[in-house]
Amino acid sequence: MTARSDLDDLGAEEALALVNEGNGSGRQGDGQTSAGSAVPAPTGEGVYDVDADTESPATDPGANPAPAPERPRATSWPQARAIAERAARRVPRAASAPVSVPLDAALGLVLAAPLAALTDLPSFDTSAMDGWAVAGPGPWDVREIGVLAGHAQPEPLTDGDAVRIATGARIPYDTSAVLRSEHGRTDDKGRLHAIREMSHGQDIRPRGQECRSGDQLLPTGTFVTPAVLGLAAAAGYDTLAVIPRPRAEVLVLGDELLTDGLPHDGLIRDALGPMLPPWLRSLGADVIAVRRLGDDAEALHAALKNSPAEIVVTTGGTAAGPVDHVHPTLRRLGAELLVNGVQVRPGHPMLLARLKENQHLVGLPGNPLAAVSGLLTLAEPLVRTLAGRAAPEPYTLPLKDEVHGHPHDTRLVPVVLRGDRAVPLHYNGPAMLRGIAAAEALAVVPPGGARAGQELELLDLPWAAAAESGVCFT
Repeated sequence: MTARSDLDDLGAEEALALVNEGNGSGRQGDGQTSAGSAVPAPTGEGVYDVDADTESPATDPGANPAPAPERPRATSWPQARAIAERAARRVPRAASAPVSVPLDAALGLVLAAPLAALTDLPSFDTSAMDGWAVAGPGPWDVREIGVLAGHAQPEPLTDGDAVRIATGARIPYDTSAVLRSEHGRTDDKGRLHAIREMSHGQDIRPRGQECRSGDQLLPTGTFVTPAVLGLAAAAGYDTLAVIPRPRAEVLVLGDELLTDGLPHDGLIRDALGPMLPPWLRSLGADVIAVRRLGDDAEALHAALKNSPAEIVVTTGGTAAGPVDHVHPTLRRLGAELLVNGVQVRPGHPMLLARLKENQHLVGLPGNPLAAVSGLLTLAEPLVRTLAGRAAPEPYTLPLKDEVHGHPHDTRLVPVVLRGDRAVPLHYNGPAMLRGIAAAEALAVVPPGGARAGQELELLDLPWAAAAESGVCFT
């Protein structure tokens, strides 16, 4: 790396966060957990020991203190994402059984069965243009009553006959072609003449041109877009069989959080309560509740024990501070800890736990950008897989500028896309949202950093704020 890096442009908070992630609780106003902080370790094969004594045992003042339990090694970033996806695949299929919904409720869901045509498309020969349906060679005698769309089968034509016809109207039997309005003229005797050469079958959409009844139009797993809804309606569907959205509940922890007004007296605004629900919806979840619990261990225990959601997302409290209740509560519930810390910055103290066979908890750090990192690392593959969505195709772009990296961990850095380059954004400290708000993607920076021109994997964001607004914090 060159002597200058993006550390030179970082504030004190950002630089310290990269070099020594801090010893705080991972709450919205604090630093992240450092590599040496004590996080309760799972027992056995990732299942918390619910019978473990939560009080510190009395010790002999003259005896050597017992060594602190060694913290489990954090999971690598790629492995953490794979674990989250695998956890979703282990959920019993009955928990996400297909449902039938009206077309207007299917947008953004995934087809649970192939979309097969219920009829020929078009279901009868139709006119592709406004003009005249003609039979045989011209000139033609034009009938007085025309043919409009939506009407019953018109009278057949005989050679030398023509009839006015509208786009989408049924073609009379024995029609040779449709003569477009701009390609015909009538003489003083009312006879129709073609002013351009015309071929047999011209501007007629024959029955079954697009598909025949029973043809598979779209496979299982197709994401339902507006165009898919239009095709389904054209093919005769009133409802679609889809995979339901997994229900998600967001639990915002922390006594220091305000829901309105300016920060004051040590209190800060809650950024995650407004941000996480729409982001989870964009990933495919149905957010059924957002609850603010403060730093109340009993309230957290009751909320987790009674939540009807398939995915519970908590914010903050994932480390081992005096009011970090997530680990003790998971232990109390006998949860299975699947991921306990990830080798990624920001967001290192994130976690994933299985509460029940069909219920998982994603514990996000409290710092806003660290929470985004946890969302894309653990929640995205979990939600996407439960919702039946296909994994996005990975892609890479070269960096415009070098990016400083963590010595041992992956780093996720907000970028904008300019031509064929990814431009790193500043204001990317764990507690900052200014960079991500302008970003179009996150660059996956390997340990040690990346040089200008190096190809990096990009994680797309579900919006393109920077491209639309022209704002670029470089």
